[in-house]
Parts: sequence; C-alpha cells; structure tokens
Amino acid sequence: MHNPIDQASSNTQTKHAKPVSRRDFLKLTGLSASGLVLGSMLPISLPAWAHTGDHSNNALNLFVSVEHNGQINIVCHRSEMGQGIRTGIPQIVADELCAAWEDVNVVQGLANEEYGSQNTDGSRSIRRFYTTMREMGAMARTMLEQAAADKWGVPLAAVYAKDSFVINKESGKKISFGSLADAAAKVSPPATDSLTFKSKKDFKYIGKSMQIVDLPNIVTGNTVFGQDVKLEGMLHASIERNPVVGSKVEGFDKKTAMSTTGVVDVYQMPEQPVPVLFNPMNGVAVIAKNTWAALQGRKALVVKWGKSEHDSHDSAAYLGELNERIVTKGKAIRSAGDAYKALENASKTVAATYTMPYLVHAPMEPPAATAVVKDGKCEVWACTQTPQSTQQNVAGALGIEKDNVTVHVTLLGGGFGRKSKPDFSVEAALLAKHTGKPVKVVWSREDDIRQGYYHAISSQHFAAGMDENNSVDAWIQRTAFPSISWTFTGTTDEPSDGELSLGFGDVPFAVNNMSCETHKAPAHIRIGWVRSVSNIQHAFAQGSFVDELADAANMPPQKMWHQLIGADRKVDPTKEGFKYGNYGEPLDNFPIDTKRLKHVLDDVVAKSGADKPTAKGEAWGISAHRSFVSYVAVATKVRVKDGKVSVLEMHSSIDAGTVVNPDRVRSQQEGSMIFGLSLALMGEITVKDGAVVQSNYSDYQVLRMPQSPKIETYIVASDDLPGGVGEPGTPPVAASLANAIFRASGKRIRDLPVNKHFKV
Repeated sequence: MHNPIDQASSNTQTKHAKPVSRRDFLKLTGLSASGLVLGSMLPISLPAWAHTGDHSNNALNLFVSVEHNGQINIVCHRSEMGQGIRTGIPQIVADELCAAWEDVNVVQGLANEEYGSQNTDGSRSIRRFYTTMREMGAMARTMLEQAAADKWGVPLAAVYAKDSFVINKESGKKISFGSLADAAAKVSPPATDSLTFKSKKDFKYIGKSMQIVDLPNIVTGNTVFGQDVKLEGMLHASIERNPVVGSKVEGFDKKTAMSTTGVVDVYQMPEQPVPVLFNPMNGVAVIAKNTWAALQGRKALVVKWGKSEHDSHDSAAYLGELNERIVTKGKAIRSAGDAYKALENASKTVAATYTMPYLVHAPMEPPAATAVVKDGKCEVWACTQTPQSTQQNVAGALGIEKDNVTVHVTLLGGGFGRKSKPDFSVEAALLAKHTGKPVKVVWSREDDIRQGYYHAISSQHFAAGMDENNSVDAWIQRTAFPSISWTFTGTTDEPSDGELSLGFGDVPFAVNNMSCETHKAPAHIRIGWVRSVSNIQHAFAQGSFVDELADAANMPPQKMWHQLIGADRKVDPTKEGFKYGNYGEPLDNFPIDTKRLKHVLDDVVAKSGADKPTAKGEAWGISAHRSFVSYVAVATKVRVKDGKVSVLEMHSSIDAGTVVNPDRVRSQQEGSMIFGLSLALMGEITVKDGAVVQSNYSDYQVLRMPQSPKIETYIVASDDLPGGVGEPGTPPVAASLANAIFRASGKRIRDLPVNKHFKV
C-alpha cells in the first residue's frame, strides 16, 4: 500500500520531528484541547521579493492533533478566500493519515513563522506544501500504527491504518485513533526518510472532487468574514485618506464631524514617510459607536491636503509618454542572435504596440480589520492573505515584539492580492491603541477603489520578421510599466527581474534572433500585485501578437503557435542572459516544458471546436500561457453585432500537474476567466491630478451575469509536481477575447479595455 516518496521533490530536509507540548499547539491554533500532538521540520519559505536573510534553517511546526473522542484536528496555515485551501491542505494530510473524512476538524492556524510561509498568494499553497503535508499525514499515521503495534506486541509491519482505526493484519482487531492518542503522543516521531507513502492508485482523497469544508456555513450565512467581526465594546472607524500619494494633512476641521450622533472622536493618523510600503496612508479617522455614524461623520469632515510631487500625474498623458518611449530600443534583458539585423533582412515584418490601463482588485468584500491593544499586546482579526506580514507590520507600528501580536485569519470575501497588503490591519491597531478600546476599521467600496494598490499601467511593443516561408526569424519585444518595487523603495523606475519573469523574459518561443527589452517607467500611485501580476499585460500582448503574425502569414493561429513554440524541449532563459525567477521554483523540478504548453492549446481547440466554422459575425480566438509553473490555454467565442461584443463561450484547458481537488481547480479556472474577462472588457482606473477618478462598481465595472458566457474547463491528467491554480487561468483571457473580436469584426484591439471600442 505504501511506497517511498521521491524526496528530491520535497521541500523538507531529512530530520526527525520534535515532540511538541499541548500548550504550544493550543497557542498556535486556539484549540481548547488536544490529545496526540505532532511536530515537524519545515523550512520557512518567504516570497521571492521579501527575502531578508538566510531562511534555510528548519523551524518546528504543528499540523496534526488527535482528540480522545476521535476528532482529528488538521491545521490549515493558509488563508481561505474561496479557492478551497481549507479543504485542500486537510485532504492531503488526511489521505496519508488514513483518516475518515468525517472525523476531520479543520483548524485555522494563527500567524506564526513556525508554520513556514503563510503568505497566501502566488498560487503556491499546494505546490509548496504538497509533499510536506503528505509527510505530516504519514508521520501521524506511523506514530499511531506504532502505538497500536506496541499495545498488541507485534511488529509495525503487522498493522495498518484505515478510516481512523489501526487494524491488526493477523487478528483483524482494530483500535480507534482516539483510543491511541495518548500512547501515540509518547512515540518518538520518525525521520522523514523512514516514512512510507501511498501510491497514487491508493489515494482516497487526493485527486478527488470534495465539497469545501466551509460550504454549509457559507450557504447558511454562519461564517465570519473580516467585515463580520464583533467584539464587546467595539468602536468603528472610517478614515479619510490622502487622495494623492505623498500628500500630508495640513489641517482639518472636526467640529461638524464631532456633532454627528454616535461619533466619539476624530483622530489624525500618524504621518507616514515614503516609501509607502504597507504603511497606512496619511489621513484622519472618524471613530464612532457604529459604522453608519463613522461614515456620516467622515462626510462632514473637512481636511486640507498638502502638495505632493505626484499631484500632476495624469494616466492618459503618462501612457502617451510610455507609448513614445516603447518604440525605441530599450535595455536588453534576454537576447539571442541578432534580432535587429534579422528584422532588417526579413521578407515580411509585423509590428504593434499594446497598452493596458491601471487596474484594481475590487474584491466583493473591501478590506476590514479589528484590533485590541492592551498591556503591551495586540490581537487582530482580519481578512488577510498574509497573517505573518500583518503580525510584523502591526508590531512595527506599535513598537512591540511580534510575538506579542496575535493574528486571527477570517474568511476572505475575495482577495486577488489586495489583502496581501496589511495596511488596513495596521490602521486598526493604531486606532485601538489610541482609544484603548477594540476598533474595527471598515473600508468602503469607494475607499477600496480610490486608495488601494494598483496593477501597473503598461505599454508593450512587438516586432517580428518572417522569411519567404512565413517562418519567424526575428523577434523583438519591449515592455514598460511602473514597478511594484517602487512601493518598497520609493525610487525604483524600471521593472524588476521578478516582474519580468512573469510572462516576458521567459517567452518560450524557438526564434533564432530575439531581443527582450525594457524601458524606464516611474511610479506615481501605489503599485501592488493583482491576480497573476505582470502576466496580465505580458500575456495579452504576446498572445495578441502571435495572432497578428498568423493573420499576416494567412495561417491558422494554432499552427502559428506551434511554429513559434517549436520542438518539444525544456526552455532555460538563463542561457540567454536573463535572471529568471521561475516563481521561486527550481527549473529542474518545474521546467518550461513546450510539450505541455502545446498540449493545452491543442486540447482546448479540439474540445471547444475553436477550429470549426462559425456563423457570420461570430468567431473564436485562442491564446496560451505558462504562469505559476502551470500551463493554460483559453478559447473564446464572441458575437459582434451592431457595435456590441457579446461573449458566447469560454473554454480553458489547464495542466497544473498533480491536482488535489479537481472541483476547486474548475472553480478557480471559472473565477480566473471571469476575473480576466472583467479586466479585458471593462477594467480601467484613470488618474487625474494625481488622484484616482473611479469610485465604485458603477464606474469600475465588473462582469455582470448577463455578460457572463458559458464556461467549460478541462483538466489535463498529470503526474508532474503540483503547479499553481489560482492565477494561471487569467493571463490568456484578454488575448483570446481580442483575437476573437478581430476575427468576428476585422477590428484589432490593442488598447484595453474593450469598452473603449465596442459596447459590451
């Protein structure tokens, strides 16, 4: 039943786990009791952009406990925002543990570095912790089996676990996990290299579609999101924040606000320096007995803002500057052959510039956090994707040790990367310290749209040369967009290698002469990661340009994709001078595999019928992209009639390696396509005089039900290591849509969103 797992794919080192006390387990989980408590060794894993030192040493972690009554507590140390991770992590553990699913109780882990990375973004929860969670389950099972073997006086090999019992192979007797809890807790935890693991054919939960554990509470409204937290004596705060980054409060009149019924205080937030980091914005808080009073008091508040170097920022003018710059030669970050000479000698050339505006996350639930500060300690409840970052930033703002900050992770009503920034939790902590009472900070929809972190505005230019046989022999691509790094440095004015690793410097095409170049682009508003990050603009431009080449060559798009991708091989961008990040994964374990990319493209075309004739005014568009070490292709069918684009169907094929919960993969793909379609059709943040113009879903629109097409998702069966799922479905959407519109109408859209050109 059990086979040794390939330790080369493990994120752990071969070490013994350390027994941990019940007290420590309770401290990290908030449980009231536990029987068997298991520890493990796990390396702390920080996001690639946040490395601050050597984190190669392993740290003690807690994931499994067994109660005397048979309840099995499995810790989920990641944040749940609809992606199903509070089901996926326990699925893996429970499968190797041989637990009955009905006995599993999922526990949300508190913020603690001993869990390893809790940063729930980058589509890495499963891919980074799959092997580790299997080890946790196998370790717990082995200790329970050993306890039973000792009780019966038989070798370990004479027993096996199944459905929360340990069974004697010879006698058929069985003992429940709960009955073995105390004895198992005294067994020395085994070394990871001594563990045995299930074969894939024996999986009971891994690879099976399972209902998410939170679904019953969600459908009955019995859940707690960030906005739902209530504490005794709690005050509510609404903050008037600076409309322009860097502007400071020069003065404010609080008389009218204070006269509003329910308002108890008006308080100027501590002034924040540049860089903006995850600090709160400068502003004035209205604190009241309820949310309504806080909002009404804030409306009555009059604040005078000082000047900022970003006051003159105008997004339309700025994009014009990028467009002028992008058609000139830039700084090469990856090159092969002589692209410029090959372009000069080409029989046919094609060139195009693509643009994308600022975008914002716009989750259904705006940010919210509640905090209590007492006796030098702070407790926070927040809809956060990054509990550890929340802990660190709150501690820094309050001037206390991070161990004195407890962070409770609520459910998230959408995240998309916005809730990876803990500024809203810091606001709650500062106000709780000021008032001496629990304070909930609630962001309105307008706050979230106008004072968030934004996906970068961008311009990209592509040029290619083809020979007389329409084979592409020259490829030049350039990109310019303000960098996320500016948020952390205040000075960076060009994309980082990490951002360029997201669909630009890792272009998988077999073109002999290639030049990938960048241009400078200073930032003027808070730039942050949005679902799939720089892949959003890079996949749009690249996928659109491939389609333009196919049209110029009078060739089916699928054939042009095959020609450009070339032979089955593993692509290594570092061999052509690029400092490639590969989403923090080693290329040996997660190569850029052209065979897998071509396969998802062929799969989606075949299953969608995208290569079949359509009615007049209707057409299919396709595109493919590798991101977060997974491969996705999208086929979109549209109708263009009377100046209006209607999206009829969207199909996607995903190769994400080993899949834990297919139902969640399909759900994530559907959500990714809806997210990508919203951005492509209507997504646009404009900035005038340094301030964001949009304010709500009325002028920053998201997809409505009548606009939503039929959606189909196909999952490619794979034994490869798990890849990302939450984000890879978004990047190919915009190009597949724009390509479909071109083929239905003859109009090529290079400047998003689509509603600038058609009714949607």
